[in-house]
Amino acid sequence: MISNYFAELGVPVIDTDLIAREVVMPGSAALDEISYQFGPAVIAGDGSLDRQAMRKLVFSSDEKRKALESILHPRIRDEAYRQAAEAEAPYVIIVVPLLFESPMKEAMDRILVVDCSVETQLNRLLARDRESEDQARRIIATQSSREERLSIADDIVGNDGDKKDSMQAVLELHEAYLQLANENS
Repeated sequence: MISNYFAELGVPVIDTDLIAREVVMPGSAALDEISYQFGPAVIAGDGSLDRQAMRKLVFSSDEKRKALESILHPRIRDEAYRQAAEAEAPYVIIVVPLLFESPMKEAMDRILVVDCSVETQLNRLLARDRESEDQARRIIATQSSREERLSIADDIVGNDGDKKDSMQAVLELHEAYLQLANENS
């Protein structure tokens, strides 16, 4: 993951996927709201969010996906901004997988898009989430296109292949970001 390269350089990395998992921990207000909105079918036996059931539900209905987003996105945004404000570093990386669709993009000083082919994206989704190819394609179809993501990029790092090339690109961006932070301080 490209953000790991930044972390290895000492850059604070705020991952909104991790925050999303934290805000739905058992006993949280977000999980209670999700249970109320979507019913007990999305709550696992141990009281946690049944992610697979939730994914099937929200990727079959735009209305349900938007309802879930209205519960989660403000909480995720607020926590990401809180962490960024507390970071003691020249700059931070906030990882937002669906930034194109998010109002958070307006608050970013620069946007780095980690780019890969749709085929690579599909293969990674299949491997990570063990979804059917049909479900994986539905998930990808709800997201912005590669062209849309690239259209908002200030910087791009390719992530289809060679790790050495990716790491070199990160090193160059790190130096550029340090310079920008120094100019803006």
